[in-house]
Amino acid sequence: MFAGDQNGLQGDPRLKAISEAIRVVPHFPKPGIMFQDITTLLLDPKAFKDTVDIFVDRYRDMGISVVAGVEARGFLFGPSIALAIGAKFVPLRKPRKLPGEVISESYVLEYGKDCLEMHVGAVQPGERALVIDDLVATGGTLSAAIRLLERAGAHVVECACVVGLREVKGQPGLNGKPLYILVEPRQQINCSAPSVNGVETCRHDDLILGASFGSPLNPTSTSD
Repeated sequence: MFAGDQNGLQGDPRLKAISEAIRVVPHFPKPGIMFQDITTLLLDPKAFKDTVDIFVDRYRDMGISVVAGVEARGFLFGPSIALAIGAKFVPLRKPRKLPGEVISESYVLEYGKDCLEMHVGAVQPGERALVIDDLVATGGTLSAAIRLLERAGAHVVECACVVGLREVKGQPGLNGKPLYILVEPRQQINCSAPSVNGVETCRHDDLILGASFGSPLNPTSTSD
């Protein structure tokens, strides 16, 4: 589900501002990738706050007690959301980053494998959890996060991302969990837009529709 499809958020100017605050970096980290750089969103206090506020408004009354953030950019949004809704924040980290006893869940990337880990005891059976990340591509990382939390006995209510496509390849692998996305990725047209706090940006007023992964115009980063 996209935020702009919701009653009350259709045509919301905050969504357009959030999209425009995200810098598009062509051919990074490899040719053909249109990297969606959220660091420029973080430089815009209003757009950053609006991003958090939209998530908070959605999840405030869902009885969520756990906000699980996917390393690393899920850590940028998750703690603020957790504090605002009265939930705890649980980091889902890459291997060998957590000092205590962990449980692990591996997942397949386009070119290899990776793994998420969570501290044993961080989540209690029956807790209602939200998974947060900055961007969803194939859905592999979110699927691993869901499996990890469910192994601990949590009930995953929803997954939420700032950027994502309408048709996520891996969405059937999300175990039927809803996916909530604020904006679609954009394709860079030119770099004539003014800088944000001295950082040069490339912006486009229109959101990309119907883009596909694996093409030369792939509008996302290699992150899941």
